[in-house]
Amino acid sequence: MSTRTVTIEIPIPRLTPESACWLLVAAAIAVDLITTQIGLQAGLIESNPVARDALEYGVAGALALKAGAIGVGVACRPLLAHPYRPLIPLGLALPWLAAGAWNWVAITGVLA
Repeated sequence: MSTRTVTIEIPIPRLTPESACWLLVAAAIAVDLITTQIGLQAGLIESNPVARDALEYGVAGALALKAGAIGVGVACRPLLAHPYRPLIPLGLALPWLAAGAWNWVAITGVLA
């Protein structure tokens, strides 16, 4: 009696630089939305007038505003050469991360 070994290959998708940047966008949105909500509950006001108007509709308004920005980025994506495409999600993520950091500084000043 002979034995055989069966090997199952499971493909593992590779994380491309652009995919990593889009994941950063998702994290940046979460950081910005969470810190904004905490700040608003602590009595702070939204300083961005467009975002302030969007927040009149709650989190859904803020998400709609961010979805619009992402839509513009996705629409512009084909205009860039492949190696430069990660710049689009980076251009979205970095300001939202900065806003989250700014919110955190403001929150810690209010709650301290």
